[in-house]
Amino acid sequence: MTTNEQLFKRANEVIPGGVNSPVRAFKSVGGTPYFVARASGAYVWDVEGRKYTDYVQSYGASILGHAHPKVLEAIKGAADEGTTFGAPTEGEVRLAEAVVERIGAGCDLVRLVSSGTEATMSAVRLARGATGRDRVVMFEGCYHGHSDGMLAAGGSGMATLGLPASAGVPKASVAETVVVPYNVVPDIGDDVACVIVEPVAANMGLVAPAPGFLEGLRAACDRTGALLIFDEVITGFRVARGGAAELTGVRPDLWTFGKVLGGGLPLAAFAGRRDVMELLAPVGPVYQAGTLSGNPLATAAGLAVLELLDDAAYTMLSGRAAELGPMLSAVLSEVVPTQVPVVGPLVGLFFAEHPVTDYVGAKASADSGMYARFFRAMLDRGVAFAPGAYEAMFPSLAHTWDDIERTVDLARAAIAVA
Repeated sequence: MTTNEQLFKRANEVIPGGVNSPVRAFKSVGGTPYFVARASGAYVWDVEGRKYTDYVQSYGASILGHAHPKVLEAIKGAADEGTTFGAPTEGEVRLAEAVVERIGAGCDLVRLVSSGTEATMSAVRLARGATGRDRVVMFEGCYHGHSDGMLAAGGSGMATLGLPASAGVPKASVAETVVVPYNVVPDIGDDVACVIVEPVAANMGLVAPAPGFLEGLRAACDRTGALLIFDEVITGFRVARGGAAELTGVRPDLWTFGKVLGGGLPLAAFAGRRDVMELLAPVGPVYQAGTLSGNPLATAAGLAVLELLDDAAYTMLSGRAAELGPMLSAVLSEVVPTQVPVVGPLVGLFFAEHPVTDYVGAKASADSGMYARFFRAMLDRGVAFAPGAYEAMFPSLAHTWDDIERTVDLARAAIAVA
């Protein structure tokens, strides 16, 4: 039998750090990453045959749970007709129509791409083209992909590895990027092209927007002519049927989507007002392109997922999070000060005395080392959280009450030895 350790050793010979995305390397939590052999519903199995209750769920992409039969059926059906064409397909049109219908006012046109990084990079370029301005305002602890201009600071993997920025990024690329604290409305000058924000921050743990924060950003952008971009790569089609705009009542000028939208396959999108989106080539002067954009397998998977995400599904998703969060908080807080924020179907975990409202608080929690110890103790007991303190938990529709109850029982044992 091949072991996780053997595979990781082989991987390090041919892949930088042995992984194709840095947070998977377990650098911040210690130990050897488990290599997934298969997955179904709420569970994954590693190459050694060990089963884990999985709250990573491909970092939120698998909202129905892993390997949902309807999604697999859609992918297989699409694959029978061919995997990529470099030409338009009906599936692209249908998925864009579904996005427009769900998001509603202000979301008139959609451009499909292949990754969240590509979506946010393109949305920022479009905002600059629309306004004729260069400056971008982003928030400390938010992560908007690994394009040069967005690596001035970021959450998630960058925060996990302790990287305030990245080598290889020219100073000129971030010269027009301004990083400010989350949950504080900044002064926005008339040289700002756009303000990009995670409307619910899920790359520094889980931090909800403070009352008035998003409304303040909307007003500031309206006042100065800057465009407001909601990065909903994580929250889109997860926190509500219409995403964070439905949840918060604040509507941006541009959106970026990923994760759930692709049904577990590589697909993302950016979308917005018609007058802005029509500045994209081939209609307008802002260039963006991609050979695999709107891949037919990915659009089929995305459509299958969206069709299953009805009102009842969102009620169930939020219910699972509402069960897990308070129960987990109660158990852990008996041993160590703990905050377990819940926003819709998202759950966070901070080992902190007080609620976390920004990156400073999230970092203090991560720096304590408690998350790493708790993570390993839970993994030893067959529960997989993300291997980094700056990630959220993603209970899916496949997680049952028994899964939640068992997770909490195991957490009681794990925190005692963490």
